[in-house]
Amino acid sequence: MVMESILSEQSLQKNYHVKEEFNILVVDDHKIFREGLSFVISQMKGFKVIGTASNGNEFLEMIDNMDVDIVLMDISMPGLNGIDATARALERHPDLKVIALSMFCDKEYYHQMIQAGASGYILKESGKEELSKALNSVVTGEKYFSQKLLHNLIMHSNNSKALSEAATPRKTKLTHLETELLKMICQGLSNVEISEKLSLSLRAVEGYKADLITKTGVKNPVGLAVFALKNHLLEN
Repeated sequence: MVMESILSEQSLQKNYHVKEEFNILVVDDHKIFREGLSFVISQMKGFKVIGTASNGNEFLEMIDNMDVDIVLMDISMPGLNGIDATARALERHPDLKVIALSMFCDKEYYHQMIQAGASGYILKESGKEELSKALNSVVTGEKYFSQKLLHNLIMHSNNSKALSEAATPRKTKLTHLETELLKMICQGLSNVEISEKLSLSLRAVEGYKADLITKTGVKNPVGLAVFALKNHLLEN
């Protein structure tokens, strides 16, 4: 049983990165931004921009004939916007990972992109480090959301039912390990990074994360971040 568990864990870790290089398509209506983002990605190991599109319609015309793993999708574009383009693309290619790009911490954009199926959401002001973290997160099957976006959702969305529920202080007592795990989630660390820092297996990290979601009464990892910030668990 122990050997079976070890082999299963090794298999799980191998499946996290099944490709040596992931193909990226950049969709944005500003040429200088497309070129700049493509250059930044060219400096990253494991990722390659294989094409760019200036709007949603152009993107949909390209996607069927290209081997694309990740799409960096601008939201506000003339013609077909990034929200509708994402929804249509994922209907045809459900394994595609879409990371939304936006200049704004807008809750409506955020919710619409999540409903469309986006795997992540980062701001255009983000640096190379956060972009790299977002890319590496989505290829392992995780979600990635800008920490600034999460803070903005908390500060300006108090009327949201979901956030109001997360905002209510609970008599939930977390263990030291759970608190440390929660802090790392809020820092945007991936499961792999958390497992390394806490010396836990990937399966254990996933188990603790699932337990935290149940224990705090939220619905997903984003809800955990909201819960932690609202309940002042990150101040120490």
